[in-house]
Amino acid sequence: MSDAGNLGAYERDLDRCSANHVALSPLSFLERSALVYPDKIAVIHGKSSYSYRDLRARCGRLAAALAARGIGAGDTVSILAPNIPPLLEAHYGIPMLGAVLNAINTRLDADTIAFILQHGESKALIADREFAGVVGPALKKLGRDILLVEIDDPEAGGAGSSLGGIDYEDFLAEGSSGHVCAPPADEWHPIALNYTSGTTGNPKGVVYSHRGAYLNAIGQVLAFGLGPQTRYLWTLPMFHCNGWTYTWAVTAVGGTHVCLRRVDPALIFPAIRDHAVSHMCGAPIVLNMMIHAPDDQKLAFDHVVEVATGGAAPPSAVIEKMEAMGFCVTHLYGLTETYGPSTVCAWQEDWADLELEKRSGKMARQGVHYPTLQGMRVVDPETQQDVPADGQTIGEVLFRGNTVMMGYLKNRKATDEAFAGGWYHSGDLAVLHPDGYMEVKDRAKDIIISGGENISSLEVEEALFRHPSIMEAAVVARPDEKWGESPCAFVTLKPGAPTLSEEQVIDWCRQKLARFKVPRTVVFGPLPKTSTGKIQKFVLRQQAEGL
Repeated sequence: MSDAGNLGAYERDLDRCSANHVALSPLSFLERSALVYPDKIAVIHGKSSYSYRDLRARCGRLAAALAARGIGAGDTVSILAPNIPPLLEAHYGIPMLGAVLNAINTRLDADTIAFILQHGESKALIADREFAGVVGPALKKLGRDILLVEIDDPEAGGAGSSLGGIDYEDFLAEGSSGHVCAPPADEWHPIALNYTSGTTGNPKGVVYSHRGAYLNAIGQVLAFGLGPQTRYLWTLPMFHCNGWTYTWAVTAVGGTHVCLRRVDPALIFPAIRDHAVSHMCGAPIVLNMMIHAPDDQKLAFDHVVEVATGGAAPPSAVIEKMEAMGFCVTHLYGLTETYGPSTVCAWQEDWADLELEKRSGKMARQGVHYPTLQGMRVVDPETQQDVPADGQTIGEVLFRGNTVMMGYLKNRKATDEAFAGGWYHSGDLAVLHPDGYMEVKDRAKDIIISGGENISSLEVEEALFRHPSIMEAAVVARPDEKWGESPCAFVTLKPGAPTLSEEQVIDWCRQKLARFKVPRTVVFGPLPKTSTGKIQKFVLRQQAEGL
């Protein structure tokens, strides 16, 4: 057993210095790619594109312009924009100052935006004019002066209006492209502030460090096989965990960012074809949207597109249908608190010999932790002991490593609770399979306990997704006088599908599931979702309680 406190000769004359120890920061990725690939296309947006040399220059101008307005180390700069170049540039220009990037969810209301600006102590807001309708009221509610920079994106088609802020391009012109980008003095310094969804009460501010962002970006490169030839389509919101850190990962390898202002199959398929897109990410809802797009939108392309999905467990039926359209699906898993995905369903060669349904079932698992994360466990919530790797015993997923958040901003109590026992507690319930792969069964709050038996809502949803007429499904607990709780299914039918009755859906589930897992109630209609495609089960639980 090693003794790290007694290293003998290795404790002498081997000091850290600037030659052998530099703070890790994803800012170094842009510096390298601008040096190695100066003329390579870094960003494509609509009909425009520009090189890595230009991207570095624009980020430098942003940093210099902010500095000239008195913004510096430790200041928060917020940005509210879709997946367009200014939001990508903010991932470099703002941290170049030592300032902290706060990318805001574009679907939030004015009150929540005002709370974020106040709680995060933002010194500036960069906002796309399309969101003037919520930015204006949010700034009034904030009740203090703040620098407002407005983006007038030509791809917006004139949407929105000016609130009297300075134009983004004019603002960049105020700064010098030669702004020096020095690494942070300490890699533990914050680089980004991301607010959780906040289904009850105000959202919590999750703080990322330069070190964690650097390492998780490298983790994404390894998990998703990114390289210099990567052409990455931005179907995943950049505001969500900083685009799962792909904002930095794609730049790290000198790949090309293909921006997409709006997630729409009518735009996605042409972008894949026209720009030879090699990689893209999105929640299962995005994949489902593509699967059920009208036939005239589904354009053919002559190459396989790698798709990483996460944010919710992808039903195996979705994986199968994406494969049939020429996509190769990789399942990732993580949370805002872990910089986005931190586990991957790592491919095993012998899976290739399995029939499609069995193979997709394995691929739908959340898998194993990234090389850049120290560890992951599934433990009994009561005893905190590891559950057996039997694929049956449910426990809570815990994480530990450099890609776990610094903590919640100005919320010591929530931070201490999340890090109890020296591990981050995810709140997700999972089983561990004999091969060491983890499979999430539910959020702790989503597990259904009926007659003392635990029912995974994901297992019931998996059965529903296999019905040929069902496009989307979500299952929650409904209060039940006899059983305590019973499964309640909310389903959306495919366009043009024949009408289904409640009894037909229930009969289908009886053929697929143990009797106690079969939904007793079925509700038809559209499902409420967050901007990242997650179904809002708390809304459905409220509806189920009111039935």
